[in-house]
Amino acid sequence: MKILLAADGSSYTKKALAFLVTNPEIAGGEGHVVVINVQPAMPPRVKSMVGAAAVQDYQREEAEKVLRPIEKFLQRHEIAYTARWVVGNPGVEIVKAAKKDKAQMIVMGTHGHGILGRAILGSVAQNVLTQIEIPVLLVK
Repeated sequence: MKILLAADGSSYTKKALAFLVTNPEIAGGEGHVVVINVQPAMPPRVKSMVGAAAVQDYQREEAEKVLRPIEKFLQRHEIAYTARWVVGNPGVEIVKAAKKDKAQMIVMGTHGHGILGRAILGSVAQNVLTQIEIPVLLVK
């Protein structure tokens, strides 16, 4: 099974990884995990102040802080994977990646902000759930 793992580096991402390795029927064997980290876009004024290259370097460094430990973890557990990062809105980019990679399932942690938090802050998980037709496994 091809799984898209949305990784933000939080403890919820670690729980989602733990779920994958303790359920080898999902990602083990012939399975493949596509790990994606979404970095927020910087306002244009920031790019003009520090330069586009500096912003991209910063985003790459932040993404690598999230992706490197996940890559090591997946290698240690002998799970086939690819990992990458993108810039944009997390919900939108996760859905785009799932479609591009023809994922059969999305696995992601959820911060569980509750109704009020979703109303005020929005919810990446809620955004993904409303835009995708494949199963989404939320790990809390």
